[in-house]
Amino acid sequence: MNKKRLQAKDFITIGIFTALLFVVEFACGMLGFLHPYIVASYVIMIPIVGSIPMMLFYTKIEKFGMLTIMSVLLAIIMFVMGMGYLGAPLIILAGIVADLIAKSGNYKSSKKTVISYGVFCLWICANYFPVIVTADSYRKDLLDGGYSAEYCDNLFRAINYKTIGVLLVLCFVFGCIGAFIGKAVVKKHFEKAGIV
Repeated sequence: MNKKRLQAKDFITIGIFTALLFVVEFACGMLGFLHPYIVASYVIMIPIVGSIPMMLFYTKIEKFGMLTIMSVLLAIIMFVMGMGYLGAPLIILAGIVADLIAKSGNYKSSKKTVISYGVFCLWICANYFPVIVTADSYRKDLLDGGYSAEYCDNLFRAINYKTIGVLLVLCFVFGCIGAFIGKAVVKKHFEKAGIV
């Protein structure tokens, strides 16, 4: 049996942790109904709150492909949840690059894990692509859905072509910060997995 190939237990682990990450994303997403600036703060909330299950997931990763598969699943979930396909390339690319970074540390480097998670968190900005790329139709859908014009104005003020670069940087930075927080919470698991 090839130990470098993903096994059934690896796919089960990916499924479990993808579901946990989706719950975090969904819970943070619900807060976006309160105010559009909360939507813009997903780049802070999701990397921090999601860091605990994700750092636990990193202790289970020993083979290339687990982060990549998780990113593909997230892209599918985002599509099914109505975010469209526009963000899928970013989600999957973030997963592949994060996987390669973690692999470069043989999945045992604490420093590479932090950087890998920071890159992986870039998937969160894919949520903003419909707001930016299809702004007119997205605004119409919001207004038809009962949102106020003020809500829409604030949303498009916070998320647009000018701010997306800043949001991407914040995703990475708070992903790295979140990794340190998550590592501290699951420290015993990191030690058991031999991540130093």
